[in-house]
Amino acid sequence: MALWKFLHLLGVAIFLGNNLITPFWKAMADRNRDSRVVAFAQRMVSLTDKIFTITGVTLLAMGGYVLAGSQPGMWSQSWLIWGHALFVASGLLWLFVLIPLQWKLGRMAREFADGSPIPDRYWSLNRMWSLVGSLSSLLPLVALWWMVVKG
Repeated sequence: MALWKFLHLLGVAIFLGNNLITPFWKAMADRNRDSRVVAFAQRMVSLTDKIFTITGVTLLAMGGYVLAGSQPGMWSQSWLIWGHALFVASGLLWLFVLIPLQWKLGRMAREFADGSPIPDRYWSLNRMWSLVGSLSSLLPLVALWWMVVKG
């Protein structure tokens, strides 16, 4: 079980690390307003999500489900139910809002990667991505709190 716990915690670190740092460096690139820099940052958001978010979620979920399933009565614990619900809610935001937004933003960014002006529509969608992304990052942090304090 130590290996599964390690994999679960490694997944948490990778997932939350990417969830928290990506919006920061993306916001710093956006502040620059140079279309080449913004386009590059948008490409890297998609790449880091593919590498780190998917890896983190996979390790976190696999480890968590194995650990929870190995102990009778674990799924009746409120902290696990709430933590899982928040994790799933975050995933639903990613699946139905953030990923489609990232695809749109990525397509738009490819059009101005040559230095062309950034359209207003990009900034509007980017604000929506930032707002929903903030919520989807907050939910796993609350889940982590539930897991730690066993609330």
